[in-house]
Amino acid sequence: MYESTEKKLTLFLLCWLFGIFGLHRFYTGKYLTGVLMLVTFGGVCLWMIVDLALIVMGRFTDKEGLRIVQWV
Repeated sequence: MYESTEKKLTLFLLCWLFGIFGLHRFYTGKYLTGVLMLVTFGGVCLWMIVDLALIVMGRFTDKEGLRIVQWV
């Protein structure tokens, strides 16, 4: 199975620290949802919490649909 080249630790930290601004979405190339998160402040933090859970479970994907599984 193919995996993304982005790192899970970087993604997790971006989501934890700047999740309401959608920076982790920009990092993975999902610019449209990044802008939506920026405008809605992370879906009033709900969207950010869901993304954090997906990242920890290893189910978050990049713009090409590849899972981000490597921590470092």
